[in-house]
Amino acid sequence: MLHDAKKFYETWPATMNATKAMNPDIAKAFGGFFQSLMKDGSAEGGLDVKQKELIALGIGVTARCDACIYSHIEKCLKAGATRKEIMDAAGVAVMMGGGPVYTYTTVVAAALEHLDKPGA
Repeated sequence: MLHDAKKFYETWPATMNATKAMNPDIAKAFGGFFQSLMKDGSAEGGLDVKQKELIALGIGVTARCDACIYSHIEKCLKAGATRKEIMDAAGVAVMMGGGPVYTYTTVVAAALEHLDKPGA
């Protein structure tokens, strides 16, 4: 298994923009749903953005979705998550999903390595 975090982060925005152009209704519906659910809910006693992103990352790892992993790691870091918290979320995903999910921790590692580089 070979993961290229650099290539993902360079090409993903254009790939998603092209997909959105093909069917803007999907993007509009999902985007609104995403924005509504992923906002900070801590003022109302709910989860904050970092907690939600760590959950999303864990689910992405369990679902073996490279794009989900890369996207949510970036969002986790922006929300203030540490490398340790990110790897803990990946570990919980492995515990829930077993060996096949464990192989996707390599995507987590590749994303963290790429995003740790200056200018990433």
